[in-house]
Amino acid sequence: MHNRSLSRELSLLSLGLIKDQGDLKLEELQIDEIFESALDSLINYCRDELDDCEADLENVSQNLLDIELKEGSNSSFGNVRDEFKKAFKKIESVMNSVSVTLDFPKLIVSSNQNDIRKDVYHRISSIIKNLQRIDSEIDAVMDGWRLKRLPRIDRDILRLAYVDIHFLDTPVAVACDEAVNLANKYSDIQGRKMINGVLRRLQRIKVK
Repeated sequence: MHNRSLSRELSLLSLGLIKDQGDLKLEELQIDEIFESALDSLINYCRDELDDCEADLENVSQNLLDIELKEGSNSSFGNVRDEFKKAFKKIESVMNSVSVTLDFPKLIVSSNQNDIRKDVYHRISSIIKNLQRIDSEIDAVMDGWRLKRLPRIDRDILRLAYVDIHFLDTPVAVACDEAVNLANKYSDIQGRKMINGVLRRLQRIKVK
C-alpha cells in the first residue's frame, strides 16, 4: 500500500467522521483526533479481513474433507472434480485477501509518518475550503443525478478524486483508478457504477 493510497483511504475515513449538513466544517485542532479515529477504523477493517480469511480457510478445509468422504463413498469423479474446483477457487480468493492484508504492519509504521498526516489534512482542508466549487462541478457531470442524492461515502470518494485531479496534479488515470479502488472496497454495486460513470465524464473534461 503506497503512502498516497494510504493517505487517500485515511482521508476518506476522516471525511466520514466530519458531520455533513450541507456544509463541512473542521477546526485545525480537530485533525489529529479525526486522523487517529480514521486510523483505528482502517486497522479494525484489516483485523476483520484477517478474521474473515481465517473463517474462509476453515470452510475450505471442511470442503476438502467432505470431498474425500464423497470419494470414499463412490461419488462420481466429475462431481469430485467440480468440488475441487470450487474449493481451490475459494483458496485463491482467500490468498488474494491475505495478500492485501499483509500490508497491515506497513500501515502501522506509516501511520507515524508526518507526510501522510500532512497529506490527509491537505486533502480534507482542500475539500472543506472548496466544497461548493467541487460539488458544483461534479454535479455538472452527474447526468440527471445530484451529488447530494448519493450516499455520503460515494460523495466523498468523488470529492477526493476531484482534489487529486484539480488540486494535486495527480494524473487523471491514476486518480480515477484510486477512486475506483476505494469504491470497490467501501461502496456497493450501484455506487461503483455511478462513480465509474462520473469519473469517466470528469476525465473527458480534464483531458479537453
